[in-house]
Parts: sequence; structure tokens; C-alpha cells
Amino acid sequence: MPTDQHPIPREALPPGWGPAESGDDYVSYRHTQSPLELIADRTLPDQSHPGLGLSRCWELRYSYTLNDRSITEAIGRVSTRRAAVDGLLECMGRIHDEIEDSADVSEIQAVLEEVSLAGVVPDNPSV
Repeated sequence: MPTDQHPIPREALPPGWGPAESGDDYVSYRHTQSPLELIADRTLPDQSHPGLGLSRCWELRYSYTLNDRSITEAIGRVSTRRAAVDGLLECMGRIHDEIEDSADVSEIQAVLEEVSLAGVVPDNPSV
């Protein structure tokens, strides 16, 4: 996939969302009416199950501005780029459907904690 193309077509994005950045190891989408950004970043799978044999995974995060500070919080990790893109789309859809004021960080956090990610990377190795 070319690095200048976003994996989610504009017409598939929920209202108020648009592409921000895209590359082989990074993709992000920004909300137009709030300082909210959803990010998928390829990273090392720290403490993932050793049987999976993962050398890389994708971490989903959200970033927002609060009192002139940029804050980034983790949503979760998934095993593939496709799962990361699907997870971002799920997060955007939930925020659009469940939050009236997209600037309310506590509501955003509550909604994103409930998102179920497909292809989740286990946190703790079980030996």
C-alpha cells in the first residue's frame, strides 16, 4: 500500500473525521471539531504471548489537547495493520454515535475503554 494513501476511504469515515497522517508504520485520523486524534502506530509487542511469534504489533492511541498540553493515552494493541485500521474505524464510529460534545475528554475515555478490538495482542505471557 502506498504510504501517501489512507487505508480508510473518506466516504467510509464517520462525519467529522478526516485523515491526518499515513505511512507504512503509522496512520492517524483527526476530528474536525475538537483537538482529538486517533493513532495506530507499529511498535514492539512488549510482553506479548511468546507463542505468537510477533516481532511487531500495532498500538492504538488517542491524543488530545488539554490546557495547552498534548496528552496521549493508549487504547490497546492489535496484531495486524488491518486490525488496527478496523479498530480506528470502530473508535471513530463509537465517538460519533455516543458523544454529543467531542471536547469532553472524560466521555471520550469512557467510550474508548469499551471498544472491543479484534486481533488483540495478549498483555501477559502465559508459560
